[in-house]
Amino acid sequence: MKLPSIIVKPSRQFPFLARHPWVHSSSLAESKEVYPLGQEVDLVQHDGTWLARGLYNPSSGLKVRLYSWDRNQNLDTDFFTTKVDQAIARRRLAGFLPGDPQATLEGVLTASRLIFSEADGLSGLIVDQYADYLVVQIAAGVIQLRQEAILDFLQERLKPQAIFLRTDAKTAQKEGIEQQEGLVRGTAPEGAILYQQNGLQLAVDLLHGQKTGGYLDQRDNHAAAARYLVGRRVLDVCCYAGGFGLVAAAAGAAHVIGVDSSEKALDLAAANAARNQLTNLSFEKADCFDYLAKADRPEVDAVILDPPRFAGSRRQVDAALRAYTKLNRDAIRGLPAGGILVTNSCSGSVSRSDFMNMLVNVGRKENRDITVLETRTAAADHPLRISCPESDYLKCFICEVQ
Repeated sequence: MKLPSIIVKPSRQFPFLARHPWVHSSSLAESKEVYPLGQEVDLVQHDGTWLARGLYNPSSGLKVRLYSWDRNQNLDTDFFTTKVDQAIARRRLAGFLPGDPQATLEGVLTASRLIFSEADGLSGLIVDQYADYLVVQIAAGVIQLRQEAILDFLQERLKPQAIFLRTDAKTAQKEGIEQQEGLVRGTAPEGAILYQQNGLQLAVDLLHGQKTGGYLDQRDNHAAAARYLVGRRVLDVCCYAGGFGLVAAAAGAAHVIGVDSSEKALDLAAANAARNQLTNLSFEKADCFDYLAKADRPEVDAVILDPPRFAGSRRQVDAALRAYTKLNRDAIRGLPAGGILVTNSCSGSVSRSDFMNMLVNVGRKENRDITVLETRTAAADHPLRISCPESDYLKCFICEVQ
């Protein structure tokens, strides 16, 4: 059956030749045709040359999400379940799941990301595993149409104790879909879920936590940063449920002060510290900008900055870089010579070079030398698809400040 064709403006085809999955309305030729949500379409150049196959959303500025560059491939249920299987196989390859392809989640105690949207060729779908529970985040209307088949497949393949569904309110509005949240398969646990990471036992609130629960992408960076923080007084800004600070405290930091604006996050962080019998931590509720700007803040030898995403699009990059600049300038003002700065950005629209140049600017304005000891990215269960640079979203710079 011949599919509807969506025509790209002249000279706008290059990202799709390189297999970038996002087709915004600004890249498309004007057309009076409007197709229903989830309509399978062929993306073509203005001369009719076939480019790729995707799914259409009339309510979104991201009009088409591309899933296949094989014109003989139908985007049916088998296509999506095969993609899910391939994503799970990548995690087994990296050692995040039992090696047996038929193994289930039963008895798994760790946590990992099983499906990472564009990086796994499944734009709009994220699946995280915490012990033997799954959290599914839907970020695309065209995926929400197929969610029941995907949820059924995940239940059959992995046999989790339960599956929780999350849809961000802003994303739902942009995609023109219903916001969904809560238990969709299995039986809800009583209270938080416990899992192991970096030698610690951690808890996550699958019903009310941020995004899909925790921040699994920083797992390896927590451990890497901790090596530089032994014996130091550490300020962990935007600490959420403990993250960097907990691992640093366990590795031998003299004392860690965790700061976050969320009382609920701080309660979870304090509970995680108590669960692991860590007494060299304290927590304060405060806005990160206000806290760092205080003249009387505690003296420390290291500062960790792990703020939320400041830029959701290229239009917001300049404002984001100004925010990063202020945070980092205030952070290093209180550091002695030889102090450690661990600074992070999870804004995919802010490139690695943008972030590095921000640090150059911070060092110049504060008349301090900043030496990058390590530049890091997300853990291996958050792969990078080279055709989608935005999947290289996480930047972690471990620096010495003189």
